Amino acid sequence: MTDVVLETSGLVKHFPLTSGIVFKRKVGAVQAVDGVNLTLNRRETLGVVGESGCGKSTLAKLLVGLERPSAGSITVNGTDLSDLSNEELRRSRRDIQLVMQDPYTSLNPRMTVGDIIGEPFDIHTDVVPKNERQGKVRELIDLVGLNPDHINRYPHQFSGGQRQRIGIARALALRPKIIVCDEPVSALDVSVQAQVMNLLDQLQKELDLSYVFIAHDLSVVRHIADRVAVMYLGKVVEVGTHTEIYEHPTHPYTQALLSAVPVPDPTLRGMRDEIVLEGDVPSPADPPSGCRFRTRCWKAQDICATDEPALENRAERPHLSACHFAEERDVIHAAT
Repeated sequence: MTDVVLETSGLVKHFPLTSGIVFKRKVGAVQAVDGVNLTLNRRETLGVVGESGCGKSTLAKLLVGLERPSAGSITVNGTDLSDLSNEELRRSRRDIQLVMQDPYTSLNPRMTVGDIIGEPFDIHTDVVPKNERQGKVRELIDLVGLNPDHINRYPHQFSGGQRQRIGIARALALRPKIIVCDEPVSALDVSVQAQVMNLLDQLQKELDLSYVFIAHDLSVVRHIADRVAVMYLGKVVEVGTHTEIYEHPTHPYTQALLSAVPVPDPTLRGMRDEIVLEGDVPSPADPPSGCRFRTRCWKAQDICATDEPALENRAERPHLSACHFAEERDVIHAAT
């Protein structure tokens, strides 16, 4: 039996750009996600990192079915979601759930905590009998470290970290095996971030969960992820274990990202070269030909403009990298 619980193949999501008010016509497309191939194994945490606008959140929406892909496939537990009817797709969503970024806007302020966590049972009525739902909700509240007696409180009566725990409890209601975490700690204080991350780690061990953990904070991803995928302008440019990515990156974009992470040890500051990228990120509606990073890359040559580099094993310590001139660069102290 395979350990792969989630797989994407050639995943594409383009948002059309139109012109005109009455007679609209398509004039282009925003290439938010463009040909992403990823795998997630059982009980694994796959971190997805990249700067704002690279397509991370769109990828999360595609994985949980909030957006339909323009092309490509998503396979969950061996089942291709594109082959399913609407009813079959609704049932399949039990296996993959989402924890949203903002705990202040992702919870309905007019619903009690008990109603919020129990809402999945109203949609999937065959999961828990109606007379047992309140007891199950109390169990979920206790599981995420909150007081079950607060079941009738409203979201505004909780702190940000507590609200995110409520969001996690809601995601666990249908007993999924995969949870997509879309920047779940970015809106929280640093001390609260650590508590939520420790909770996610504990739940993964207890409930046999697999995570897709999306974030822009490289230090957070290094702490929680088993493997890391780096995205740039809708494409995955490097994939490897957290050791390969953080200590021996081969793609210039990954190297630039890690060189910008503050070094916590004052005695180590100034011991590495910071890579300052020139120019702005190109528009996803009109990405560069060939390698999308070439307009900001100090290694770019003519081949980079004509041939798109494949995501394949490169350099001395082989892991997937999409660069014609992939070269290992040690940045051991970049994100400790």
